[in-house]
Amino acid sequence: MRETFIVLRDLGRTRTAAPFEERAGFGEPGPVSLPHVEVAELTKQDLAGLRRDPAVAALAPPMPTVLPEGPEATAAPLPESEAGAPVTWGVKAVGAPQSSRTGAGTLVAVLDTGIDATHPAFTGMTLTEQDFTGDGPGDKNGHGTHCAGTIFGRTTEGMRIGVAPGVERALVGKVLGDDGKGSTTGIVQGLVWALEHGADLITMSIGVDFFRYWRTLADEQDLPEFLAMSRALQAYRATLRMYDALMRMAASQAATGPGTVVLAANGNASHRELDPDFEVGPELPAAAEGVLGVAAVRRKQSGVLAVADFSNTFAQISGPGVDVVSARAGGGLTSKSGTSMAAPHVAGVTALWWEELRARADGGARAAAVTGALLMNATDKVFDDNADEEDLGAGLAQAPR
Repeated sequence: MRETFIVLRDLGRTRTAAPFEERAGFGEPGPVSLPHVEVAELTKQDLAGLRRDPAVAALAPPMPTVLPEGPEATAAPLPESEAGAPVTWGVKAVGAPQSSRTGAGTLVAVLDTGIDATHPAFTGMTLTEQDFTGDGPGDKNGHGTHCAGTIFGRTTEGMRIGVAPGVERALVGKVLGDDGKGSTTGIVQGLVWALEHGADLITMSIGVDFFRYWRTLADEQDLPEFLAMSRALQAYRATLRMYDALMRMAASQAATGPGTVVLAANGNASHRELDPDFEVGPELPAAAEGVLGVAAVRRKQSGVLAVADFSNTFAQISGPGVDVVSARAGGGLTSKSGTSMAAPHVAGVTALWWEELRARADGGARAAAVTGALLMNATDKVFDDNADEEDLGAGLAQAPR
């Protein structure tokens, strides 16, 4: 019996030296990881052979991916509080208007549902699009366009919507189809593509649909509940290890270059409005090693901020995620809520820090330093007295001043 597997290879581990050249360079740093993705139909015997191959970094069956569940599923009219405002509340909250940085010179990668490249918010930008879904380029869903607008969108209809509107180039990987669904295959391929193109930062507002995968095994493949759950857990574990391996490979590339900061939305599965203890941990890929998981915060009537009821806990950092106004596919503006909206705010702030640190280091900024600046300059002074570090991480991301 053959099953489909994602095969992540590290071509940097491949031996090219002759036998007697094996010890050449002894004591020097090892080769930089070169990730490569394949999708193959494998038997159990094939799997056993690949697991013994030192060039194979990880193996995992494809799992379904979706937009995070929750309030962001539908667009909404502009909130009354935002009507006529020159700057969105989220852009103001992260301090972008007070920063001298605009994100210029930063290469941003957005892995989502694509982008409406004709939207005025992206005028003058160089957008490199790649479709990993088979649905073709563009964004018929609207989620990716909204997220991209928050990161680097230009002023639209008199409102500043982008945290880093000076970003000139962006990589847009369409890893979710027009229906908002996809596969971990597309995400892994998109991550490798963005790394190969030298992205300074990669942002993902995506979740692995563990429940749908489990139900598919139980219902469509007619497996007993226990067996379906066991196989779903095995697949989830293998997927986590694949993301971990890919992030370690990305980190190794910083040995010869600036490296890449990777962000992901933490997920919207919590229900604090039902019970304060109804909190769910981070979803994949936010839960992976080396990925900064982003929580969503909301405004309270008192003017302070609080974690959004739906935001999953154990994040590394947080961003505005409720009533976020940004670009609407097809033109104009719309409002959405979710950790998907928080992650682009943090991505925009990350772009500003890349520019800031490049200016300080005469172009020699590194991803580790950018991550450090992002976390160290986050603030917890804007939250209510019940704020929990486990929910908000280092705090609300802040632009360099």
